[in-house]
Amino acid sequence: MSPQQIACEQHEDQVGLVPPAALQMEHVTFAYPGRARPALDDVSLVIPAGRTVALVGPSGAGKTTIAHLFLRFWDPDKGIALLDGHDLRDYRLDDLRRRVALVAQDTYLFNDSLRNNVRLARPGASAAEVDAAIERAALTEFVASLPDGLDTVVGERGTQLSGGQRQRVAIARAFLKDAPILILDEATSHLDAVSEASVRAALDRLKQDRTTLVIAHRLSTVRGADTIVVLDRGRVVESGPHAELLARRGLYARLIAAQMMAAAG
Repeated sequence: MSPQQIACEQHEDQVGLVPPAALQMEHVTFAYPGRARPALDDVSLVIPAGRTVALVGPSGAGKTTIAHLFLRFWDPDKGIALLDGHDLRDYRLDDLRRRVALVAQDTYLFNDSLRNNVRLARPGASAAEVDAAIERAALTEFVASLPDGLDTVVGERGTQLSGGQRQRVAIARAFLKDAPILILDEATSHLDAVSEASVRAALDRLKQDRTTLVIAHRLSTVRGADTIVVLDRGRVVESGPHAELLARRGLYARLIAAQMMAAAG
């Protein structure tokens, strides 16, 4: 059976969560058009099915580029990106992206009701399913405070919402989509300390039984990952669990120390 047939069958009647999928890169090199230095240089990594892998590193290290290649916004110049052992290019683009939910730093919202902005993840979802996604994303109290509830129009690009509220809408979309793969790209970057606690609990629920790729600058948010992959100048320089990487006293340990000093200062 081809990857296309697999994807079609798994999403023919989107009822419940399909089994977690594995993601992999093998010797991937990629440069953005017009740039001489590659954003990724011979990168190999594995995200096992049902596990959480975090990507960390200095700005420009290639973290978001990896997410973009898994979403097929771009294809590798060299090497291969795989889903369940199949080249991503073997999947129809719509089938591939139905299997991936993205919660990004910047969430695009349309000048429409909050309900329709959440339902964008699965247009055929019932009212009860939308309500459940709202509750799981810790948005229930906020929705209750709105003059028209879920029918409140959020404004062009969501101007009526704060950055944190827009990110929680993205989390609600991910719950509604119920995809087996989850990519969190700076998913708590716009949140204050109070909001972050509730959203982090929502994200923990969202990650259950999913293959999750986490991209974060704040290293305190990735300590619980099964594996942390450390990138620098487009290359993998370290990987392992938090405690093991600290003990190595390499780049990860230096990044942790720098962030602790910045927070203390």
